[in-house]
Amino acid sequence: MMTTGYCKCGQCCGWKRTWYGRPVFKSGALRGKRKKVGITAAGARAGHGTIAADTSRYPFGSIMYIEGYGYGRVEDRGGAIKGEHIDLFFGSHQRALEWGRRRKTVKVWLVR
Repeated sequence: MMTTGYCKCGQCCGWKRTWYGRPVFKSGALRGKRKKVGITAAGARAGHGTIAADTSRYPFGSIMYIEGYGYGRVEDRGGAIKGEHIDLFFGSHQRALEWGRRRKTVKVWLVR
């Protein structure tokens, strides 16, 4: 499966700060609306083990084991995450960049 890394920064998650410092969505249907930084689509706080996936294929709560990363749970989704591609959360932008784009063996336990 193709894996990439992301963090909670605006560059990775599509948000920016307004002129008075409030984080808002940068584009899309929610453009300009307030953004809760570090909170996933499932409502959980993002941390090591948070995975963004195509939720039509891997529903929220599905558990995955990714070689070289460890265990994680699907708690987020992203606009570019489709099919056999997952995004792994890292605590810093630098660590997400170091992970880059890697093809990894992934074991999946689906939640229905």
